[in-house]
Order: sequence, then structure tokens, then C-alpha cells
Amino acid sequence: MLLSSTPRGARLARLLTVDTLRSWGLPHEGASHVVAELAANAATHGRLPGRSFRLTLYVIGTALRIEVTDTRGDRLPAPQVPQAEGESGRGLLLVEALADRWGVTEERFPRKTVWAELDLSAPEPGNSRSGVLGG
Repeated sequence: MLLSSTPRGARLARLLTVDTLRSWGLPHEGASHVVAELAANAATHGRLPGRSFRLTLYVIGTALRIEVTDTRGDRLPAPQVPQAEGESGRGLLLVEALADRWGVTEERFPRKTVWAELDLSAPEPGNSRSGVLGG
């Protein structure tokens, strides 16, 4: 799904993630926090006027893969040591803590995709777990 590179677009990404994962019968708590951080980073640091970011969710084997693609391939994310009284700089530390794996894929300039994978427990019987959000 393409979303506006704004705080509103980042909030919508989190809400859509919760709704989608509930419909797939998957836990959404950790994933919603990861999406919130990656989408906020895309809207804040990956923003170019008039350009959107893309959120993709899918299941590979026993892992949920979250991908957030923006148009600032020249600005790669890196975890920072936050200042004690600082109000920012903790997003990627949270992603590191919640995700089992994460990284950055540099794509055809000017894009990059920040991805995270969360290992899933055994699926509940009868629930579909496949598809791509916004295809």
C-alpha cells in the first residue's frame, strides 16, 4: 500500500497493519510497533515532497516480513545512542529489540527498503496467512 509521507500516513500504516494481521489470525502487537517506527522514519527521514512510502506485509515460511520503502536511498538508517533526555533516536533500537532480523536493501536509486522479520508461532487452524497488503 502506498501511503503519504506524513505523520498521518505513518499512523495509517500502523492501523492497517493491525487490521490486516488480525484478519490473517496473526499476533499484531510487536509488528504494529515495528511498522510504527519504520513508517515514522520513512515519513520523517525518507520524505521527499510529493513522494509516498510503500508498506508491504507478507509471510515467508514461519516469519512475518515487514517492508517499508521510501525514496531517500541516499539516507540509510543506522541505530543511534539516544541522549538521556532526548525525545528521539530510539526507533531503530526498538525495531532491533522487537524484530528477529532487520536490515536495509538498497534498490534502484533513489529507493531503499527497510525490512524487519518477526518469527511467528504455529498458525491457528483455518486462518489464511498469505497475501500482500495493498498488492
